[in-house]
Amino acid sequence: MIAVLALAVGVAAGLLLHPGTPDWLDPYLPIAVVAALDAVFGGLRAALERVFDDRVFVVSFVGNVAIAGLIVLLGDSIGVGGQLSTAVVVVFGIRIFANAAAIRRVLFKA
Repeated sequence: MIAVLALAVGVAAGLLLHPGTPDWLDPYLPIAVVAALDAVFGGLRAALERVFDDRVFVVSFVGNVAIAGLIVLLGDSIGVGGQLSTAVVVVFGIRIFANAAAIRRVLFKA
């Protein structure tokens, strides 16, 4: 219940305050969102399979975002940031679809 309340407060604050991001952060935000979505879908899958562990979820969430950001940062520093960004999105996209398929199998027994 605390998480739902915190989410509601965060959404309301975002809608009221219209926060911005620094320009240097713009290339990393889409990658971070995709990495975070992978963790969320993995957590949902684990919850449906009744093996959810909050510590694993938090470590996965923070780890996915940090590693994806570091990969893109490394790519930017050696001049191949666009290619590595695409690779990260493809890998996390595949994982998201795999988790979505597992969620579908659990929910619909199909």
